Parts: sequence; C-alpha cells; structure tokens
Amino acid sequence: MSAGPRLQGKVALVTGASQGIGRAIARLFAAEGARLVLSDLRATPQSQALLDELGAARAMFAAADVADEAAVQALAARGAERFGPIDVLVNNAGINVFAEPLAMTAAQWRRCLAVDLEGALHGCRAVLPGMLAAGGGSIVNIASVHGHRIIPGAFPYPVAKHALIGLTKALGIEYAARNVRVNSISPGLIRSERVVEWLDGLPAEEARRQVALLPPQRLGEPDEVAYTALFLASDEARFINAADILIDGGRSQLYHD
Repeated sequence: MSAGPRLQGKVALVTGASQGIGRAIARLFAAEGARLVLSDLRATPQSQALLDELGAARAMFAAADVADEAAVQALAARGAERFGPIDVLVNNAGINVFAEPLAMTAAQWRRCLAVDLEGALHGCRAVLPGMLAAGGGSIVNIASVHGHRIIPGAFPYPVAKHALIGLTKALGIEYAARNVRVNSISPGLIRSERVVEWLDGLPAEEARRQVALLPPQRLGEPDEVAYTALFLASDEARFINAADILIDGGRSQLYHD
C-alpha cells in the first residue's frame, strides 16, 4: 500500500456534508487527498464556510434533496464533469422522524423513507454506472444503531435504518464481482449538532443519564466516525464488503434494566 494520502487521486461525493458527521468526513477526506463533491438540502453559511475552508480547487458544493432522484443524478453528473469519475460515495444525508405509529401521518412516513432509505439508493444509482465503467468504487452508507436495536418512541426512523443496512448488504453482494464495495456505518450518540440540541433540551439530570448509559461515559466524536468512513473508502479495506460497523462505544451490546 502507498504511504501517501489514503485517498489521493480519488473523487468523493458526500451528502449531508454541511455539519456533524458529514462535515468531519469532508474535512478528513480532503486532508487525505480526495477531491470532493459536497451536498446538502440547501446552501447555508455552514456549507459556504466548509467550501471556503477546503478551497474551490479541492471541493464543490451543490444543494440537492436526496429524495429527488433527478436532483441526485444531476449532482453526480456535475461532480464528475468538474473533477472526473466518482470513486467514493458517502450517503450521509438523513432526517430524524419520530412519531407514535397510530398518530404518524402518511407524509411523515413517506419523508422518512424517502430521505433515509431511498435517498441512499438514489445516490448509489447515480454513481454506480461510472464506478462499474471505471472498474470499481466504494460506497459508504451512514446507518445508525437504530438499525440494530429498537428504541421506543423513535418510530419510523429504525424502519428506514434497518432497511438501509439491508440495502447495503444486497448492493454489496450484487456488485462484488465488479469491484464495487458497499458498506455501512452505524453511529450511536455522536456529538453532532442534532444530538447536542437534543441533549440541551432535556432536563440536566436526564442529559447526564443518557451520557452515563454509554460504556465510555462520553459521547462519540464526528471524527471517530469519519476515520471509519475513510478506512472503508480507501483501498486498505478492499476485501471488506456488505458489512456494517457499529460506532456506539459498545452501548448496543450492554443490557439495561
């Protein structure tokens, strides 16, 4: 293996890139030599700041709703036109939809699956033809511990995340012989903006309890997810396929009363 940057010469498309895990992945991939096609639902000061930080020679940003397959196809085409064929896709865009099943609206159900499941499929369908033509590629789907364990009060989010892990495995097997790898990462409580906002909205005692439930007694950091995405995207992981990696500090393995 080369001792140089781990993604040197590769082009990576990262959705949900403006903050949290997506932003950490974008920064790390850039530091490791990748050129980046970044996207989020809309342009924001955070997305502009990230683009300014990485530089126009290294990165581009385009707003796209991953639930819109035509928009995702256009995003991938623009990225390939700017930097060349896309070698790595990170499907990170997602939304939290938590509703009591009988009270949940049809719109909530559709939007959850459209973003958290179908959005990843749209990304895959946009880049797979280019990867297959180029002789290979790596796709990393950001799933969740909700794809492994059911947490009451979180419906229908875990339905989408269970399905996303299934999608990962099915696509990974489908294209394995053509050198396209598809893997997923399942983060637990990571110090993203959404998690910090959620904890800040809890009573102080409950917020402390949530952190204390984690075996390391701390939240995970976005960089800790980003380094796993980097490994899966790189040629170092060339025999890892159709796999899911939990990054939750061991919480999902711990029995709680």
